[in-house]
Amino acid sequence: MRAVIQRVLRASVAVENKTVGQIESGLLVLLGVGTDDAEKDALYLLDKIIGLRIFDDADGKMNLSLSETNKALLIVSQFTLFGDVRRGKRPSYSDAAQPAKAKSLYEYFVSEAAKTAPNVQTGIFQAMMQIELINDGPVTILIDSRKLF
Repeated sequence: MRAVIQRVLRASVAVENKTVGQIESGLLVLLGVGTDDAEKDALYLLDKIIGLRIFDDADGKMNLSLSETNKALLIVSQFTLFGDVRRGKRPSYSDAAQPAKAKSLYEYFVSEAAKTAPNVQTGIFQAMMQIELINDGPVTILIDSRKLF
């Protein structure tokens, strides 16, 4: 699994001009599921994301995590994170999981996140979505569960 995590002052996701998920201060997570991913990848990423010390403490240092700040989480599926452009200019998505598997692992990730984070919002799987955000910092972190296995 791959995730792009952005610290945001606020973020929202809309489908057909209707807001389906919205948060104030917290993290926007763009989540991609790969062909070889399993629940262990989801749990690994979630643990990393919830524990990322990227929120300012009283001294203005990035020292606090989502779990310590009770901030919100907006999770949006994004298969294009597995776009491979090493050959040519048209991305290949052959490493992205098929929709049924990707949806199952995305929903698993969201359900596990809801057990930990106080406010979890989402987009709609496989929908054309528009995301608006105000990046805070900016702080953007990339995590790939396969880089460690």
